Amino acid sequence: MVLDLVVIGTAITLGPLHNTALILLLFSRRGVRQGLAFLLSWLANLVAVIAVVLLTGGRPPERHSTPSTVAIVAKLVIGLALVLYGAYRHRRPPRPHGPSRWTARVDNASPATAAGLAWLLQPRGLVAAGAATVVDADLSTLSDWLAPAAYCLLATLSLIVMELYVVCAPAAADARLNALRGRLGGHQERLVVTLSPVVGVWLTARSIYQLVA
Repeated sequence: MVLDLVVIGTAITLGPLHNTALILLLFSRRGVRQGLAFLLSWLANLVAVIAVVLLTGGRPPERHSTPSTVAIVAKLVIGLALVLYGAYRHRRPPRPHGPSRWTARVDNASPATAAGLAWLLQPRGLVAAGAATVVDADLSTLSDWLAPAAYCLLATLSLIVMELYVVCAPAAADARLNALRGRLGGHQERLVVTLSPVVGVWLTARSIYQLVA
């Protein structure tokens, strides 16, 4: 479970869309406040999904039982979907990279809008994969309490680092984060095409192994 959560959490935190959104928010009016609203909403959404799974379970299902098989099949389906999505994005003709519609509204966004944007930009497939993985958590052990918490923090790590960077060193952050936004925009398609199949192959292989082992 822990290794799967590390892979999924790393893929989430490296995603280009939410990192670009936070950079835009941080350099809008009331940027630090907007960024904090985005960050807290992002983290709260992750925690809420994991909490629902843990509170409805709390004990790992027996191997090859129906709940265990359902969780593994869910991860298998998500893994295959990520591989197919990555292949589709790779084969799709390149499109001009213009600014997304929501970027024009960032300057005048309220904290509530920033929080809603965080919810909209979360990668549903990866978040669902994390939830399916946490089904195996055993809440009678401290490590299985810590693993989902560490996963939520890992999936939010890039946002936390950028928020703290702007608070502690605003002048340096201005140049470096804007340069990062340019790189993310220029390599957004490549990041999606790389992250989706890599995580998809991992989940697919792990799920098949767990089904047959």
